[in-house]
Amino acid sequence: MGLFEPRRPNENEEIVGSDAATRALSVTVVENDFVARVYENIAWFYDLTFGPALHPGRVDAIQRMGIKPGDRVLEVGVGTGINGALYPAECAVTGIDFSSSMLEKAHQRIARKGVTNVRLMQMDAQNMKFADDSFDIVYAPYVISVVPDPVAVTREMCRVCRPGGKIIILNHFRSKSRLGSWLEKIIAPFTLYLGFKSDLDLPAFLVQANLHPVSIEKVNIPRIWSLVTTIKE
Repeated sequence: MGLFEPRRPNENEEIVGSDAATRALSVTVVENDFVARVYENIAWFYDLTFGPALHPGRVDAIQRMGIKPGDRVLEVGVGTGINGALYPAECAVTGIDFSSSMLEKAHQRIARKGVTNVRLMQMDAQNMKFADDSFDIVYAPYVISVVPDPVAVTREMCRVCRPGGKIIILNHFRSKSRLGSWLEKIIAPFTLYLGFKSDLDLPAFLVQANLHPVSIEKVNIPRIWSLVTTIKE
């Protein structure tokens, strides 16, 4: 599906989405302290494991943004700063993360790569210290499935995005197949220790976060990751 093609929910999505407004997004529940501990533990090997495997999705996401000179970009969950060198030099990027260990690695990477248009800040994505309408593009790569409250984070992303700006979420969501969905629910409590929930419910997430995507594309190999693009009305 192209970036700005209207998205038409298929019949299966409409059925599973019938109770989406009240359905639990995941079988797991986490708190900020747990998330912080997980990323403190995995920061040292994150780039080795999740770097190459998830890199094509990162490239696709930044290409789809259509960044123009002077654009203000917010990256929510900047992690080790692996995206920093991918952004055009003519834009201004702010990267936030809750984990001090991940941010330490991000500072080192940004300095090593000579990137000068990215600033890094430690911040809770559920309570951002930015004014309304501060950014042209707000991007959350591989983070929505690990935060304690994905809906609260997404609402904050919408708040700080200007009207007409883009909100882009790159994430894994629960499979549409019954077998795949069942397996992802079973392993969800264990994948949390790798930094993500395997069973986040996309239709329920979109309804509860009041998102109306202009496109949803599959990225990476295998194509079990989704690139969700929304324009703020």
